[in-house]
This record gives sequence, structure tokens and C-alpha cells, in this order.
Amino acid sequence: MQVSVRRGRPGHDLESVLRGAVKVFNERGYDGTSMEDLSRELGITKSAIYHHVTGKEELLRLAVDRALDGLFAVLDEISAMEAPAITRLEELARRSVLLLVAELPFVTLLLRVRGNTSAERRALARRRSFDAAVADLVTQARDEGDLRPDLDPALAARLLYGVINSVVEWYRPRGGRPGELADSIVAVAFDGLRRRRYGD
Repeated sequence: MQVSVRRGRPGHDLESVLRGAVKVFNERGYDGTSMEDLSRELGITKSAIYHHVTGKEELLRLAVDRALDGLFAVLDEISAMEAPAITRLEELARRSVLLLVAELPFVTLLLRVRGNTSAERRALARRRSFDAAVADLVTQARDEGDLRPDLDPALAARLLYGVINSVVEWYRPRGGRPGELADSIVAVAFDGLRRRRYGD
């Protein structure tokens, strides 16, 4: 999701305010963060923050929407592919890892929401919708004979994204190659999901 930029004080547009807020939310927790904390972190007055947003819940909504919009954009691209479901599922997983790395602070925040505010409940509802779409794709791949027939699609989708989402807990960008990380995760995850063929 592209954030429209409105200028406040020099050097502080909505994007920089949003990134600063996400940093503090991830460090302190959303509930434990006050507007005073954000003001101190950004080095600007609270009124300068209010120039861009109505309050911290709008900052939360913008942040989690960035992560979710990215995931749904990837899902839309995958859905348009003319390929077996297993190929689309692997590509969805790969691109999800790349998105996580590219938007690490925003995805980290998304994975920590608990439903205490309307913005959080909306985010959780969108996550459930995404999870259901992944489960549908798992079902298709299973029915096409490429995934183990004993798999419960919803459980498989949760396990797959459990592996992917765990990256936020340990991944630290240090000049590595996100593509290699994505390939490794897909290889490990799908080795357990794929149906074994005779002779394999």
C-alpha cells in the first residue's frame, strides 16, 4: 500500500512518522505506547504528528494495512497464474517470504496484533481471509495429487505460514540474499507437504 505524503515539519512526512511509530510499537507494544512516546522517538511535537494522522490507532491501521495489502497483492498475482496449484502455492510461499523481508517491521507488527482495537480486529479478519485462501490452494494441490492426501488443508496452511512468519523472530538483514532465504524455506516446508511418489 502506497502512503500518500503530506508535508508537516521539514523532514517529517507521513512515511517517516509511520516508520517511527512502527519501530516504537514493535519495541514497546502498541498498548504500551503513548503519543508522548511517539513524539519523543520522532523528535517532533504531538501536534506535528496529528498533522498527518488522527492518532496512534490510525498509525496502527496504516502499518498493518501495508503488510496485508502486500500479501493480498501477492495472492492476486498468484491467482492469475496458469499453473498447477502446487506451483502457485510454492510461489505464494516464496513471494510471502520476500515481502516479509522487504516490509519486516510492518509484518512484525501485524503478527503481534491481538484484537484489542477496531484496527486490530479488522486486521485479524483480513488475516483469516488470507489464511482461508491459502487453505483453498492447499486443497486444490492435494486434489490434483501433488500434496499428501492425509493433509488437513487448514492445518497445512497454518503450519506453512507458521514457518514463514517465524522469520520475523530471528531474521536480521545483514546484506544476505532474501531470495536464498525464500528458496530454503520453500524447500524445507514442501519436502514435508509433497506427496511421495514411488521411487522417490
